[in-house]
Amino acid sequence: MKLDARRLAGFLKDPGPCRAVLLYGDDEGLIRERARALTITVAGSTDDPFRVVELNREGWPHIAGESAAISMMGGRRVVRVREVTDAALGAVTEALKGRGDALIILEAPGLGKGKLRSFIEAATDAATITCYPEEGPALQELIRAMFTEAGVKADGEAVSWLAEATGGDRAVVRNEVAKLALLAGAGGRVDLELAREVAGDSAGASGDEALLAATTGKTILADSHVERAMAEGLAAIALIRMALGHLQKLHQVRLLMAGGESAGDALRALRPPVFFKSMPAMTASVGLWTADALLRAIEEARQVEIACKQTGSRPELLVRRFIAGLARQAQARTRAG
Repeated sequence: MKLDARRLAGFLKDPGPCRAVLLYGDDEGLIRERARALTITVAGSTDDPFRVVELNREGWPHIAGESAAISMMGGRRVVRVREVTDAALGAVTEALKGRGDALIILEAPGLGKGKLRSFIEAATDAATITCYPEEGPALQELIRAMFTEAGVKADGEAVSWLAEATGGDRAVVRNEVAKLALLAGAGGRVDLELAREVAGDSAGASGDEALLAATTGKTILADSHVERAMAEGLAAIALIRMALGHLQKLHQVRLLMAGGESAGDALRALRPPVFFKSMPAMTASVGLWTADALLRAIEEARQVEIACKQTGSRPELLVRRFIAGLARQAQARTRAG
């Protein structure tokens, strides 16, 4: 069966007789978080050697044996299987045909529609759960909830900036909120300045610099920042979403300017506000891109995001090419002007 959002919370607390759960999607942090929640529900912890076993790709042949094994200390076991692809179908089928009541958790980031998903969705004793990054208002609400849970208040501008900078990856969001909450302390407050100061390096500062360099025509600098951002752990899907947001901001400024506002006033009207250190590059970008050119770039960014989700794609390469293309366009406009 395919679980929808309404049944998800209850299932994570009680999966019942379900024998296999397939977690798939682009948000690896969310996949890990839900796998951990299910493991704790069934086995009581994530590190009980008698009740929890983890298998990587090389361990697929052992799925059936592990799922049929009985815990020496009693209680239901959990078999967490990492790096799952359609190639694991045979091993999973064998396990579900055999005996045993262990819960098999299949972690499959990036898995597309294929034989494994179809098999699990059709099985009466198995379930699929999609794990895609939260976006827009839903992501901001998630961040607010995390701060509230930590006993910290967060300004709206700080929440908006974090939502954009993290790209929605659950693990990155939770790490950044935890750092900020620790610094603010119980009952404290997180504002935009603190969010940028603390979360900037690991939550996309290099990505921001790459995009600013790209839309001002600095091709070599843009590629250098992209390489650094990815080396620091910024996922390609997060970077393309940052690019989409960056281009949408520039387009919004262009529309305000068409309505009679100056570039400076239009930039100052953006929310969350443009970081003061980024203002010169944003101003230069606005001067190089027309509204129509930005619309075309926005559509291309959306297509790149879709392509990144295709099975067998190379997201890092796709995003790197896209940002390089932006830089070449801006550079050509600089020379023409």
